[in-house]
Amino acid sequence: MNSFDSELGRVSAVILDLDGTLLDTERATKDVLKDFLVKYGKDLDKKREEEKRLGVTQKESAAAIVRDYGLPLTPDQFIQEITPMYREKWPSVKALPGADRLIKHLYSHKVPFALASNSSNEYIYAKIASLNGWKDWFSVILGSDQVIQGKPAPYLFEEAAKRMGVDASHCLVIEDSLVGVKAAKAAKMKVVAVPSHGEVECSSLADKVLHSLLEFQPEMWGLPPFEDWVDRTLPIDPIHLSSQYVNGSISEISGSCNHGCERD
Repeated sequence: MNSFDSELGRVSAVILDLDGTLLDTERATKDVLKDFLVKYGKDLDKKREEEKRLGVTQKESAAAIVRDYGLPLTPDQFIQEITPMYREKWPSVKALPGADRLIKHLYSHKVPFALASNSSNEYIYAKIASLNGWKDWFSVILGSDQVIQGKPAPYLFEEAAKRMGVDASHCLVIEDSLVGVKAAKAAKMKVVAVPSHGEVECSSLADKVLHSLLEFQPEMWGLPPFEDWVDRTLPIDPIHLSSQYVNGSISEISGSCNHGCERD
Protein backbone atom coordinates (compact mmCIF):
# COMPACT_ATOMS: atom_id res chain seq x y z
CA MET A 1 0.00 0.00 0.00
CA ASN A 2 1.39 3.42 -0.94
CA SER A 3 1.85 5.96 1.79
CA PHE A 4 0.56 9.49 1.44
CA ASP A 5 2.47 11.38 -1.27
CA SER A 6 3.07 14.95 -0.13
CA GLU A 7 3.84 16.03 -3.69
CA LEU A 8 0.29 15.14 -4.77
CA GLY A 9 -1.19 17.02 -1.85
CA ARG A 10 -3.67 16.10 0.85
CA VAL A 11 -7.33 16.61 -0.02
CA SER A 12 -10.45 16.75 2.13
CA ALA A 13 -13.18 16.60 -0.54
CA VAL A 14 -13.70 14.95 -3.92
CA ILE A 15 -15.58 16.27 -6.97
CA LEU A 16 -16.66 13.75 -9.61
CA ASP A 17 -17.74 14.17 -13.21
CA LEU A 18 -20.66 12.00 -14.36
CA ASP A 19 -20.72 11.00 -18.04
CA GLY A 20 -17.68 8.94 -19.00
CA THR A 21 -16.27 9.09 -15.47
CA LEU A 22 -18.95 7.37 -13.36
CA LEU A 23 -21.47 6.34 -16.03
CA ASP A 24 -21.02 4.70 -19.42
CA THR A 25 -23.63 6.92 -21.04
CA GLU A 26 -21.85 6.65 -24.38
CA ARG A 27 -22.64 2.96 -24.68
CA ALA A 28 -26.29 3.33 -23.70
CA THR A 29 -26.95 6.27 -26.01
CA LYS A 30 -24.51 5.58 -28.86
CA ASP A 31 -27.16 5.31 -31.59
CA VAL A 32 -29.45 8.14 -30.52
CA LEU A 33 -27.86 10.90 -32.60
CA LYS A 34 -27.41 8.54 -35.55
CA ASP A 35 -31.11 7.62 -35.51
CA PHE A 36 -32.09 11.26 -35.11
CA LEU A 37 -30.03 12.40 -38.09
CA VAL A 38 -31.53 9.68 -40.30
CA LYS A 39 -34.89 11.45 -39.98
CA TYR A 40 -33.33 14.46 -41.67
CA GLY A 41 -31.46 12.48 -44.32
CA LYS A 42 -28.06 12.96 -42.66
CA ASP A 43 -25.32 10.45 -41.90
CA LEU A 44 -23.48 10.53 -38.58
CA ASP A 45 -19.81 11.49 -38.73
CA LYS A 46 -18.61 9.39 -35.80
CA LYS A 47 -15.07 10.77 -35.75
CA ARG A 48 -16.38 14.33 -35.65
CA GLU A 49 -18.65 13.54 -32.72
CA GLU A 50 -15.90 11.90 -30.68
CA GLU A 51 -13.54 14.81 -31.24
CA LYS A 52 -15.93 17.71 -30.75
CA ARG A 53 -18.74 16.83 -28.34
CA LEU A 54 -17.13 15.19 -25.32
CA GLY A 55 -17.48 17.23 -22.16
CA VAL A 56 -19.30 20.24 -23.63
CA THR A 57 -22.67 21.52 -22.44
CA GLN A 58 -25.90 20.47 -24.10
CA LYS A 59 -26.49 23.91 -25.60
CA GLU A 60 -22.98 24.06 -27.04
CA SER A 61 -23.32 20.58 -28.50
CA ALA A 62 -26.76 21.33 -29.96
CA ALA A 63 -25.57 24.51 -31.66
CA ALA A 64 -22.59 22.68 -33.18
CA ILE A 65 -24.67 19.74 -34.43
CA VAL A 66 -27.30 21.99 -36.02
CA ARG A 67 -24.54 23.96 -37.74
CA ASP A 68 -22.34 21.04 -38.79
CA TYR A 69 -25.15 18.94 -40.24
CA GLY A 70 -27.15 21.83 -41.68
CA LEU A 71 -30.30 20.85 -39.81
CA PRO A 72 -33.45 22.93 -40.40
CA LEU A 73 -33.79 23.51 -36.66
CA THR A 74 -32.76 25.97 -34.02
CA PRO A 75 -30.55 24.56 -31.25
CA ASP A 76 -33.53 24.73 -28.86
CA GLN A 77 -35.74 22.82 -31.31
CA PHE A 78 -33.01 20.21 -31.70
CA ILE A 79 -32.82 19.75 -27.92
CA GLN A 80 -36.60 19.51 -27.64
CA GLU A 81 -36.77 16.79 -30.31
CA ILE A 82 -33.80 14.65 -29.29
CA THR A 83 -34.06 14.78 -25.49
CA PRO A 84 -36.95 12.27 -25.23
CA MET A 85 -34.84 9.82 -27.25
CA TYR A 86 -32.03 10.12 -24.72
CA ARG A 87 -34.39 9.86 -21.76
CA GLU A 88 -35.57 6.48 -23.02
CA LYS A 89 -31.99 5.22 -22.82
CA TRP A 90 -30.86 6.67 -19.49
CA PRO A 91 -32.48 3.99 -17.28
CA SER A 92 -30.21 1.41 -18.94
CA VAL A 93 -26.98 3.33 -18.26
CA LYS A 94 -24.45 1.29 -16.26
CA ALA A 95 -21.87 2.46 -13.74
CA LEU A 96 -18.30 2.19 -14.97
CA PRO A 97 -15.89 -0.18 -13.18
CA GLY A 98 -15.01 1.11 -9.72
CA ALA A 99 -17.59 3.92 -9.69
CA ASP A 100 -20.07 2.43 -7.22
CA ARG A 101 -17.22 1.17 -5.02
CA LEU A 102 -15.65 4.64 -4.83
CA ILE A 103 -18.92 6.41 -4.07
CA LYS A 104 -19.82 3.96 -1.30
CA HIS A 105 -16.31 4.25 0.15
CA LEU A 106 -16.38 8.05 0.31
CA TYR A 107 -19.88 8.03 1.78
CA SER A 108 -19.08 5.44 4.44
CA HIS A 109 -16.00 7.41 5.53
CA LYS A 110 -17.91 10.70 5.61
CA VAL A 111 -15.65 12.31 3.01
CA PRO A 112 -17.52 15.22 1.38
CA PHE A 113 -17.97 14.51 -2.33
CA ALA A 114 -19.86 16.26 -5.08
CA LEU A 115 -21.17 15.46 -8.53
CA ALA A 116 -20.46 18.29 -10.99
CA SER A 117 -21.54 17.77 -14.60
CA ASN A 118 -22.03 19.80 -17.75
CA SER A 119 -25.46 18.15 -17.95
CA SER A 120 -28.37 20.09 -16.48
CA ASN A 121 -29.34 19.28 -12.90
CA GLU A 122 -32.59 17.71 -14.12
CA TYR A 123 -30.75 15.40 -16.53
CA ILE A 124 -28.24 14.39 -13.87
CA TYR A 125 -31.01 13.14 -11.59
CA ALA A 126 -32.67 11.35 -14.51
CA LYS A 127 -29.41 9.55 -15.35
CA ILE A 128 -28.70 8.36 -11.81
CA ALA A 129 -32.32 7.57 -10.84
CA SER A 130 -31.92 3.82 -11.35
CA LEU A 131 -28.63 3.60 -9.42
CA ASN A 132 -29.34 2.58 -5.85
CA GLY A 133 -28.36 5.21 -3.30
CA TRP A 134 -26.55 7.61 -5.60
CA LYS A 135 -28.90 10.58 -5.39
CA ASP A 136 -28.77 10.44 -1.58
CA TRP A 137 -25.05 9.81 -1.09
CA PHE A 138 -23.55 12.84 -2.81
CA SER A 139 -22.98 15.87 -0.59
CA VAL A 140 -23.73 18.12 -3.58
CA ILE A 141 -25.17 17.50 -7.05
CA LEU A 142 -24.57 20.35 -9.46
CA GLY A 143 -25.40 20.87 -13.13
CA SER A 144 -24.10 23.46 -15.58
CA ASP A 145 -27.48 25.21 -15.57
CA GLN A 146 -26.82 26.19 -11.94
CA VAL A 147 -23.73 28.29 -12.69
CA ILE A 148 -23.03 31.11 -15.15
CA GLN A 149 -20.92 28.90 -17.43
CA GLY A 150 -20.07 25.20 -17.60
CA LYS A 151 -16.73 23.51 -18.12
CA PRO A 152 -14.01 24.37 -19.15
CA ALA A 153 -14.77 27.43 -17.02
CA PRO A 154 -14.06 26.76 -13.32
CA TYR A 155 -17.45 27.81 -11.94
CA LEU A 156 -18.98 24.34 -11.55
CA PHE A 157 -16.09 23.11 -9.45
CA GLU A 158 -15.78 26.35 -7.49
CA GLU A 159 -19.49 26.27 -6.63
CA ALA A 160 -19.29 22.59 -5.63
CA ALA A 161 -16.41 23.36 -3.26
CA LYS A 162 -18.29 26.34 -1.83
CA ARG A 163 -21.40 24.26 -1.15
CA MET A 164 -19.31 21.60 0.59
CA GLY A 165 -17.56 24.26 2.66
CA VAL A 166 -14.12 23.21 1.42
CA ASP A 167 -11.34 25.38 0.02
CA ALA A 168 -10.66 24.73 -3.67
CA SER A 169 -7.02 23.86 -2.97
CA HIS A 170 -8.19 20.93 -0.84
CA CYS A 171 -10.43 19.43 -3.52
CA LEU A 172 -9.61 16.54 -5.83
CA VAL A 173 -11.47 16.36 -9.14
CA ILE A 174 -11.86 13.09 -11.08
CA GLU A 175 -12.57 13.64 -14.78
CA ASP A 176 -12.51 11.84 -18.13
CA SER A 177 -12.31 14.74 -20.61
CA LEU A 178 -9.94 17.54 -21.54
CA VAL A 179 -12.74 20.05 -20.97
CA GLY A 180 -13.16 18.79 -17.40
CA VAL A 181 -9.46 18.69 -16.62
CA LYS A 182 -9.08 22.27 -17.85
CA ALA A 183 -11.96 23.33 -15.61
CA ALA A 184 -10.37 21.68 -12.58
CA LYS A 185 -7.04 23.34 -13.24
CA ALA A 186 -8.75 26.70 -13.72
CA ALA A 187 -10.34 26.20 -10.30
CA LYS A 188 -6.87 25.56 -8.83
CA MET A 189 -7.81 22.01 -7.86
CA LYS A 190 -5.91 18.75 -8.10
CA VAL A 191 -7.19 16.42 -10.80
CA VAL A 192 -7.09 12.73 -11.60
CA ALA A 193 -7.86 11.86 -15.23
CA VAL A 194 -9.45 8.59 -16.32
CA PRO A 195 -9.46 9.48 -20.03
CA SER A 196 -12.33 8.42 -22.23
CA HIS A 197 -11.63 7.26 -25.78
CA GLY A 198 -9.99 10.04 -27.77
CA GLU A 199 -9.21 12.18 -24.73
CA VAL A 200 -5.48 11.46 -24.40
CA GLU A 201 -4.64 15.18 -24.32
CA CYS A 202 -6.06 15.53 -20.82
CA SER A 203 -3.32 13.20 -19.53
CA SER A 204 -0.62 15.86 -19.85
CA LEU A 205 -2.55 18.33 -17.67
CA ALA A 206 -3.70 15.99 -14.91
CA ASP A 207 -1.84 15.36 -11.65
CA LYS A 208 -2.46 11.61 -12.01
CA VAL A 209 -3.72 9.44 -14.87
CA LEU A 210 -5.56 6.11 -14.43
CA HIS A 211 -6.95 3.53 -16.84
CA SER A 212 -9.92 2.84 -14.57
CA LEU A 213 -11.39 3.98 -11.26
CA LEU A 214 -10.43 0.53 -9.97
CA GLU A 215 -6.83 1.82 -9.95
CA PHE A 216 -7.65 4.81 -7.75
CA GLN A 217 -5.80 4.75 -4.42
CA PRO A 218 -7.38 7.23 -1.97
CA GLU A 219 -4.46 7.06 0.44
CA MET A 220 -2.23 8.76 -2.15
CA TRP A 221 -4.30 11.87 -1.51
CA GLY A 222 -4.57 11.57 2.25
CA LEU A 223 -8.00 9.94 2.08
CA PRO A 224 -9.03 6.72 3.88
CA PRO A 225 -7.78 3.63 1.97
CA PHE A 226 -10.11 0.99 0.56
CA GLU A 227 -10.61 -1.94 2.92
CA ASP A 228 -11.46 -4.54 0.26
CA TRP A 229 -7.91 -5.48 -0.78
CA VAL A 230 -6.98 -9.05 0.20
CA ASP A 231 -3.32 -10.04 -0.23
CA ARG A 232 -2.87 -7.23 -2.79
CA THR A 233 -5.84 -8.55 -4.77
CA LEU A 234 -9.18 -6.88 -5.28
CA PRO A 235 -12.16 -9.26 -5.16
CA ILE A 236 -15.03 -7.80 -7.14
CA ASP A 237 -18.45 -8.79 -8.36
CA PRO A 238 -19.20 -9.17 -12.07
CA ILE A 239 -18.67 -5.77 -13.66
CA HIS A 240 -19.80 -3.89 -16.72
CA LEU A 241 -16.93 -3.09 -19.06
CA SER A 242 -17.15 -0.17 -21.45
CA SER A 243 -15.61 -0.38 -24.90
CA GLN A 244 -12.98 2.09 -23.70
CA TYR A 245 -11.44 -0.71 -21.60
CA VAL A 246 -11.03 -3.11 -24.52
CA ASN A 247 -7.70 -2.46 -26.25
CA GLY A 248 -7.84 -2.26 -30.00
CA SER A 249 -11.52 -3.09 -30.19
CA ILE A 250 -14.85 -1.33 -30.18
CA SER A 251 -16.53 -4.44 -28.86
CA GLU A 252 -18.86 -3.93 -25.93
CA ILE A 253 -18.73 -6.66 -23.37
CA SER A 254 -19.73 -7.50 -19.87
CA GLY A 255 -17.36 -9.56 -17.82
CA SER A 256 -16.19 -10.53 -14.39
CA CYS A 257 -12.85 -10.59 -12.66
CA ASN A 258 -12.95 -14.19 -11.49
CA HIS A 259 -9.43 -14.29 -10.12
CA GLY A 260 -9.32 -10.81 -8.61
CA CYS A 261 -7.57 -7.74 -10.02
CA GLU A 262 -3.91 -7.43 -9.11
CA ARG A 263 -2.96 -4.15 -7.51
CA ASP A 264 0.12 -2.25 -8.73
